[in-house]
Amino acid sequence: MRRVIMLLIVIGVFAAPAPAAAALPENAEFPTTDAVGKWMAGYWAKPNPSRLPAVVRALSALGAFKEPEGAGVYVGFIAGVLGANPGKAEDLIAKMLLGVTPVDQWVVARAIAYSGHPNWMHWLRKFKDQMPTRAAMIDKYLDGRLQTLDEVGLERVEPSFWDKVRGNFVTGWTVKPAGLTLDRSPELLDTLWGYYFASHSAAPIKRIITLLPWSKERDSVDKLTMGNMAKYTLASNAARDAELLATLKADVGTEPQKTKTVLNEVIDAAESVETTRLRKDALASIEELKRKGPGSKRDMSTWGMIGQGALAIGCIAAAAVGQVEIGIPCVIGGAASGVALTYWNNQE
Repeated sequence: MRRVIMLLIVIGVFAAPAPAAAALPENAEFPTTDAVGKWMAGYWAKPNPSRLPAVVRALSALGAFKEPEGAGVYVGFIAGVLGANPGKAEDLIAKMLLGVTPVDQWVVARAIAYSGHPNWMHWLRKFKDQMPTRAAMIDKYLDGRLQTLDEVGLERVEPSFWDKVRGNFVTGWTVKPAGLTLDRSPELLDTLWGYYFASHSAAPIKRIITLLPWSKERDSVDKLTMGNMAKYTLASNAARDAELLATLKADVGTEPQKTKTVLNEVIDAAESVETTRLRKDALASIEELKRKGPGSKRDMSTWGMIGQGALAIGCIAAAAVGQVEIGIPCVIGGAASGVALTYWNNQE
């Protein structure tokens, strides 16, 4: 059983699960999601945005966009390439749309909205007619009903009592629906890492750093999970990325004390390549919450469900079975992370 789990973890690294036998065009440059993952892992050493349409075409043919929760790293990577190459973006978008199936066009639309470039609305309007099945989605991004990556909040803020009262008695007043938040959308951590791998922008790293205090959370399983995922992935990737490690060190002095304390732990683990200790600390904190935390969030099957589609659980398990040395950045998506969660939990 362990050999099967280990195989799933390795296959899943830097890729969402996809049918391995899916047919590809004869001229496909990327026959498997693993091939895509390796190209993405080495992208920043030699950026080549012109190959992005071929990557997207291959991923669409392989079915990698079928489950949105497992496609976050790809969405983030595409967004990062577009944001870093605004002069080439329109040509890249046009070529990507030629290669994806209509059902997968949501990936291109979301990546445009997540690109962070001032022209993202213009790009969506220009290509809207070429994405008729995603017209409603595009309209929601354009009018603000869907959030961009920069607009996603840390945690959900429930409407107050008076907000609800106004909704019942004041004409035209409505309570705005709760949008995406990082505490309840673990796939967004994949997305932030994907953006970083494509652009080496400090912005997604800053967002991930803001999650670190949650690694000390004692009330919410959602936050505890995300905080530990942020902590582990920062340390694991910084151990192999000198630029990322330098970014973390430069950021220490600007963070509040509760963040600075955890960030120093990340830096220490990265410098000494002792990420296993972080895994054990994370497991201990989760076990403590299971035993002593408040009632509503103590069911650990809930934690397993939260882990679906999130990169770091599989990342932790990959380290536990010695697979991090393969040199691919620590990313995993989809169902494999649920398998990895089970594996990791059973090692203690």
